[in-house]
Amino acid sequence: MNMRFAFVLFKYFPFGGLQRDFSRIAEVLIDLGHEVDAYCIIWDGPIPKNINVHIAPIKAFSNHQRNARFATWLEKTFQEQHYDAVVGFNKISGLDVYYAADPCYQDKALTLRHPLYRLGNRYKQFYKQEKSVFSTKSTTEILMISEVQKPLFQKHYNTPETRFHLLPPGISKDRKAPKNAEEIRTQFRKEWDIKDNHQLMLMVGSGFKTKGLDRALLALASLPEKQKANTRFIVIGQDNPKKFLTQAKSLGIENNISILKGRNDIPHFLLGADLLIHPAYNENTGTILLEAVVAGLPVLVTDVCGYAHYIEEADAGAVLSSPFSQLALNNTLANMLSSEKTLWQQNALSFAAKADIYNMPTRAAQIIEATALKKQSNQT
Repeated sequence: MNMRFAFVLFKYFPFGGLQRDFSRIAEVLIDLGHEVDAYCIIWDGPIPKNINVHIAPIKAFSNHQRNARFATWLEKTFQEQHYDAVVGFNKISGLDVYYAADPCYQDKALTLRHPLYRLGNRYKQFYKQEKSVFSTKSTTEILMISEVQKPLFQKHYNTPETRFHLLPPGISKDRKAPKNAEEIRTQFRKEWDIKDNHQLMLMVGSGFKTKGLDRALLALASLPEKQKANTRFIVIGQDNPKKFLTQAKSLGIENNISILKGRNDIPHFLLGADLLIHPAYNENTGTILLEAVVAGLPVLVTDVCGYAHYIEEADAGAVLSSPFSQLALNNTLANMLSSEKTLWQQNALSFAAKADIYNMPTRAAQIIEATALKKQSNQT
């Protein structure tokens, strides 16, 4: 039975983790014979041939104003268009299925913000949209990509357990180390002029502040002089690097670091690097952690990341416990860079060969189909 699905996303750009999940789930549904229409405010990148993309004709001075107008526009649009299910990748009213990549906004507003923050329109709008998804009055099915945030949503909204569906990670198999991995590594390091006695640190992810780039720069600057001179640091992500380049210069490490925009050849960087560093302030999952593991790259990460436990299970690096300590990060980085990494690499590849970490898009598509059939049944 062929069905029509509406996929809703505030902003699409080619290199975001959420956006990649959006595309991969859509591809699975299309391969099953269904039709997918995408609705967004901004689409940055090529328009796929097999997805009908609708860009909302709205403008606003602020994000919360823009999102509110988008919700109103969608409500009107969906009255005119029939879809078997509406699938949201951001929190917005009117969803049949929500893909929960973002943390609990209400919890952050109550614990990390001044009480006056909750008097503003920004808070009121974001809280309203989150409540429309998670409240007991909602029927939205929720696709969780990590267990970390579920207790927080249930604490603030009493969301029934039956509406949560935990997905396995969805690591692209093209991230796995190929048979010619060593050849790719050698060529990569030649292209980037990384000498045999040099170490390459890698950081990947949009949102440099949240990912802890400032912490990583401090750790790099703290290395003993000889070790620091032999360490390169490449950062890849969609964000403004100005603040962090200024920080690097003030720390005297501007010649050690390169900050690149998002790109399609991340697997080559994973094979060419010696260590992935990810000292995030918060992270619902952290897909890049598992992408590093399946490439055989050791990982240094903070325990607040939803997927950090996989690094411990695989024994493929080091996980820093909370509360965060910059000194602990500095020392662990120095120790990992100076250590023999073969065992971590072997452990990572062994874990990648047997772990259930590749099937997220398929499982998500199955739940979306089931939700649509349930909706049809309830309407008849």
